[in-house]
Amino acid sequence: MKEIIEEARQILQPIVDNIPDHIIFDIDRCRCLFDELQKLDREKRIKLRNTIKTLLAHMEELEASDIDMGGAGSHGKIWYRVHGSKRPEESLGTFDLSILDLLIVNLLEDKQVEVLLDQRSYDFSFVLDTAEDNTRRLRATIYLDLGHLALNMRMIPKDIRSIQSYDFHKNVINAFSLEKSKSGLNLVTGITGSGKSTTLDSIVDFNNSISDSHITIIGDPIERVHKSKMSIVRHREIGTDVLSFKDGAIQALRQDPDIIIIGEMRSSDTIMTTLELADTGHKVFSTVHTSSAVETIDRIVDTVPYKYRGRVKTRLADVLDVIVSQKLMPGTAGKLVLAKEVMIMTPAIKAAIKNENTDEIYGIMRQGSKYGMKTLEQDLKRLYRRNEISFEIAISNANNKKHFKELVKYSF
Repeated sequence: MKEIIEEARQILQPIVDNIPDHIIFDIDRCRCLFDELQKLDREKRIKLRNTIKTLLAHMEELEASDIDMGGAGSHGKIWYRVHGSKRPEESLGTFDLSILDLLIVNLLEDKQVEVLLDQRSYDFSFVLDTAEDNTRRLRATIYLDLGHLALNMRMIPKDIRSIQSYDFHKNVINAFSLEKSKSGLNLVTGITGSGKSTTLDSIVDFNNSISDSHITIIGDPIERVHKSKMSIVRHREIGTDVLSFKDGAIQALRQDPDIIIIGEMRSSDTIMTTLELADTGHKVFSTVHTSSAVETIDRIVDTVPYKYRGRVKTRLADVLDVIVSQKLMPGTAGKLVLAKEVMIMTPAIKAAIKNENTDEIYGIMRQGSKYGMKTLEQDLKRLYRRNEISFEIAISNANNKKHFKELVKYSF
């Protein structure tokens, strides 16, 4: 590995030395670096890309989920997240930030560089060729950090987790299954790194294995590529295959889908289009960047323009089936542990949404175990009692810390 890294330094150092001192502004500097990089022959650029691939291959040796490099905050080091903790890999030494700028921008094609310079950030997928499997994929994002390029890449797990391993109630499994329910909206929520994509992949694989159907996945970027089994699975990446989530959702209506996966409900347009898809009799799955079921409902309603909120509340109450809110946290065994909150639509919850009484939903969930519901605090209690997480980790991840303390106090 050290020889590969040193060879990259020798290739790139002359470029760094030739950058004029007066070019200090971030965008001008990035453009100048890319222009100089293009003067290299193809063989050298392949060697530079292989340097990144070597750093990525080291992820598997460390059992790392993420790699970070570049930007002022990295201090020239390569950082890996291993079992939830992110630390620099000291054995790889320190890089000049301009060297890292060049290694990072070398990953992009001309059009992608233009998007990066225009938007100051660029998301894409990356394929790592390995001896055992040439389809290992990573989700990547390049952005600016004090005038330098920074890169984060997340390794997509090699194996798809089975839906049975989540220990969902049968009502949740039935809601996820196209065989049991032909329509409706199901949401997986959580902060970045909470395993939302992993859960969606499990749901896709579950239906792909049991249903004769058409599954359309719209992602930004596409992370895992599913092989068609009983279902035909289409993958449409934002920026490459389709311009936006909204466009992908609208176009999907003309493509005869049974299941539509919307990678994320970010904007009001995407939210309203997703609700319309579910309302027209399609089975829709998506994610929202929220930490609880109640927050998810409030976020969806609050994101759309005020004049549409009444309609959105009614439609959401009519099409929503399940919300699963997830958190990944350090476990006592040294690996990450998943805690989840589950809300299943019932007449009481439907009424609470339509009547703007979402603050009642948490209490309904607390009493809804017979339907398959549970609050995050109830699941944290389960994990704590099984000694899978510590009390400190449990309380720090609880949304309702008072309720969690009450649960633990009265359980002994």
